[in-house]
Amino acid sequence: MALTKPARVVFSLMVGGITAVLLAVAGAMPASAHGYTTSPTSRQLYCSQGVVTDCGPIQYEPQSVEGPKGFPQAGPADGQICAGGNGAFAPLDNPRGGNWPKTSVTAGGQFTFGWTFTAPHRTSSFEYFITKNGWNPLNPITRADLEPAPFLTVPFSGQPPFQYSHSGTFPQGKTGHHVVLAVWSVADTSNAFYACSDVDFSGNGEEPGEPGEPGEPGEPGECAASAWTASSAYNGGAVVSHNGAEYRAKWWTQGEEPGSTGDWGVWESLGSC
Repeated sequence: MALTKPARVVFSLMVGGITAVLLAVAGAMPASAHGYTTSPTSRQLYCSQGVVTDCGPIQYEPQSVEGPKGFPQAGPADGQICAGGNGAFAPLDNPRGGNWPKTSVTAGGQFTFGWTFTAPHRTSSFEYFITKNGWNPLNPITRADLEPAPFLTVPFSGQPPFQYSHSGTFPQGKTGHHVVLAVWSVADTSNAFYACSDVDFSGNGEEPGEPGEPGEPGEPGECAASAWTASSAYNGGAVVSHNGAEYRAKWWTQGEEPGSTGDWGVWESLGSC
């Protein structure tokens, strides 16, 4: 049935009003930003990869560990830090008897910290906290378990790319199992993203002593790291050798040949063997 002229006017006004309201609401909503750490490998990434099971819904959305920013003064409650205060992601706070997979690192050593963003957003900073010596790996992480200040803070202005990394130095004096808490603070919302990564310090972080007697030289061109293979999957921090050089993965990868991904790619060149 055709509308009369007055009815058409009323209908047009209604449609216009609804459209204006929807546009206003959309404009007021902040863009969704999501991301997680790939190096050292985060708990949510291990869940997403299926390396760790019984993780609940986080296995489908490792990028969604979002909570209030301002840590440690604000942010997620103690015992819920690794999940960002999200009850649905509580398996990330489960210590699992201290048996989360660990990335091997060195006290006082340089490391490339990597992130993957599924929805990059304006950023104010990346901060990295670490557990104190003597912390209990059998309990969920609390503020009392963490050093009071981050060992690495990376200020950032603007929007990072979908894959982003930066270098930092682990603190001295750490041995054995520790947890790194990464906090990505979004600039124009009240939230941050949280990621816990379990690491193992293979060295003791002490100052080196006097050098010993030199040993017999090895064969030139020998690489200590295992050879890269296209069929193998590598987590962030993994070191491989390929074509006479060594490379370190910035995040999880499979099938990407070292030396072919460029400066912004997954493989960081460590030089010739």
